[in-house]
Amino acid sequence: MTDHAQAVIIGGGVGGCSIAYHLTDLGWRDIVLVERSELTSGSTFHSAGLVGQLRSSVSLTRMMMYSVELYRRLKDETGKDPGWREVGSLRLASSKERLEELRRQAGWAKTFGLPLEEIGTKDAQGLLPIMSLEDVLGAVYLPTDGHIDPSGLTYALVEGAKNRGAKIRTETRVQSITVKGGRIHEVVTDKGVIRTDVVVNASGMFAPEIGRMVGITVPIIPIAHQYLITKPLDGVNSTFPTMRDPDLLVYFREEVGGLVMGGYERNPAPWGLGGIPEDFNSKLLSPDWDRFAPLMENAVRRVPSLEHAEVIKLINGPEGFTPDGEFVLGESPEVRGFFTAAGFCAHGLAGAGGIGRMMAEWIVEGEPSLDLWRMDIRRFGHQYRSQRFTLERTYEVCATYYDIHYPNEERQSARGLRLSPTHARLKELGAVFGEKAGWERANWFETNAKDGSEANRPRGWASRYWSPAIEAEHLATREQVAIFDETSFSKIEILGPGALPFLQHLTANEMDKPVGSVTYTQMLNKHGGIECDLTVTRLAQDRFMLITGTAFGTHDMGWIMKHLPSDGSVCIKDVTSSWACLGLWGPRARDILQSVTEADVSNGGFPYLTAKEIVIGLVPVLALRVTYVGELGWELYCPMEYGLRLWDTLWDAGMPHGLVAAGYRAIDSLRLEKGYRYWSADITPEHNPFEAGLGFAVRINKGEFIGREALLNVKERGITRRLCCMTLEDFHSVALGGEPIRSGDRIVGRVTSGGMGYSVGKSIAYGYLPVDYAVPGTGLYIEIFGQWLDAVVEQEPLWDPKGERIRA
Repeated sequence: MTDHAQAVIIGGGVGGCSIAYHLTDLGWRDIVLVERSELTSGSTFHSAGLVGQLRSSVSLTRMMMYSVELYRRLKDETGKDPGWREVGSLRLASSKERLEELRRQAGWAKTFGLPLEEIGTKDAQGLLPIMSLEDVLGAVYLPTDGHIDPSGLTYALVEGAKNRGAKIRTETRVQSITVKGGRIHEVVTDKGVIRTDVVVNASGMFAPEIGRMVGITVPIIPIAHQYLITKPLDGVNSTFPTMRDPDLLVYFREEVGGLVMGGYERNPAPWGLGGIPEDFNSKLLSPDWDRFAPLMENAVRRVPSLEHAEVIKLINGPEGFTPDGEFVLGESPEVRGFFTAAGFCAHGLAGAGGIGRMMAEWIVEGEPSLDLWRMDIRRFGHQYRSQRFTLERTYEVCATYYDIHYPNEERQSARGLRLSPTHARLKELGAVFGEKAGWERANWFETNAKDGSEANRPRGWASRYWSPAIEAEHLATREQVAIFDETSFSKIEILGPGALPFLQHLTANEMDKPVGSVTYTQMLNKHGGIECDLTVTRLAQDRFMLITGTAFGTHDMGWIMKHLPSDGSVCIKDVTSSWACLGLWGPRARDILQSVTEADVSNGGFPYLTAKEIVIGLVPVLALRVTYVGELGWELYCPMEYGLRLWDTLWDAGMPHGLVAAGYRAIDSLRLEKGYRYWSADITPEHNPFEAGLGFAVRINKGEFIGREALLNVKERGITRRLCCMTLEDFHSVALGGEPIRSGDRIVGRVTSGGMGYSVGKSIAYGYLPVDYAVPGTGLYIEIFGQWLDAVVEQEPLWDPKGERIRA
């Protein structure tokens, strides 16, 4: 056994082998891949092998597209045939709602240049003559999709990796992993010890077991996935495209003149919850015909000849699924050098090329070239340490795998876990709760619906999870005053003698400001991309509090910890659960606050972007004059046990002023009008502050900071695109994100986020445009469910009340 390696990859499935291939492609030669049994012996060998490129996120789609590019060339490059068959794919719509989804996907595909087209039912049947058109309303066809041989692909990747120096060690079990000083030190196997700084946990459904060796939670549940293989059927040939009928929960592809048919049951079967047997290698589970029967009935409806086909085998193999149906990728925030690439949710073959490439970039260059937030291991908080929580979420994902997931849809499983101290009050007031990071949060209050207008209900999908209450709460914030429970905000404390220089190095804005200052800033990667978007409040000379989004706390903590100095001069703490937070915003916010505090909260006594310790009624409060809605107001933080009293005090004081309880859906519409960016949609690690319109938050001359060199280069050469505010001619049509933006015959961008602006009376959409188009007054078109609507670029912000400019 090799005694040293630049990186040790644990797992000889398609994911691990792709990472080895791409690490060696980036110049790392001293790579060792260890596999407990033989290559592909986990889940890879029993994959159905379908490869579809268009996915629910920009980055995942790009990864799939790269996979196809790689699969096309692997045979010529390595001499090993991966079995790539570019036969195209069909996706059917057997319901009106599904047809809307297909049309939305066709628009989404335009933004990537993918040749996806909507076709008629007869054209679909012409591509797959054995299919029945019963209930089929339409279809889309993508000629560059296909299917691939799982073992062929894996061995082609291995050949490429070995040709560049990688070592493959099968029949080698990892027994333990040693960590020193918070970093990977060595891997202990039954064949010897390997000293290394990098471990990649690519062990599929075994990934949680490997993670536990270093104290890391990898939230994956093995789920039994079934498909059958038939003997040759009349009328089936090798040119048939793959076909998915999600309304019937089934998929098909050709296999040696017969068919592969599988699907996703409403009653998934978790497996191995008490641990996976040590000898479970190259094995399958017993066929479960009773569970498969509903899928079989649906499949016969779509392909009637299947009823009398001779079945060779019903494959029943466990696949690693995650609680949100996305991959688990990236470096652990707790242990440096420990990377995970697992939880491929039955589409690892389609994504293997992109997974390998992104992981190799992450390891070699420190960060991937794409925004991988939706796949990043840092998206999982501490609640996923609970197997029950993880299981309930994963079960729900699998049971609804082929369902249409509408915007603002909420998860139904594992609810009621994290409650703010005001939860009972919110419930009494008619809150309609959503969930984020385990927190129950008010989306809106149905009791406010009477003050909104059904006439403003949006068309189509945007109306599914909407209430007139959202409009009412929005307008109350603009015209009177509203109170919001924001306890779920992630709160991070950084303290110590090195805290200031540390934050100066991490952030793009100036941190050396007086105690009591609140600073809006970004943390950038070396390319100038936005990794974190937050506020920093200076509480003392050596103490700062960072406020970031509810879902982004673990991610941002991970980024900060990655750069933490090793000399002990800086301490970092997640204090989210220590502080309740209420937002009080609107023109009358000062009147309410002044009535319950002796502190001077006048504009002169409490300027914008400052913080003070005050007392509200009986409650000690850290008050921050800051806003994410574009109105006068404060974020009010108090120790958690005071939270209910703080709410009651403000609520009672607010009654004479028309105070309204409001939820997060109103916040989103308010921030759109004001032009505030949302990280992970409008701004990501692929966007720099200048093109995002956040140059005002950059102090390029303050000294060195991460990303400064890249920003200097951007300033020198100029930006090529700019995040723009656009409005649609039709107020009731809402851009949900991902829609193509067109000028003439050219696709010039895609929507990043959108929604209704109730104060300005316009449907708002944001998106990046080439600078020549990023001029107010420029006419464009945005496609909403297959229909091109007039849009125009607007001057920002659409709403800007006096005295509350974030640029102040």
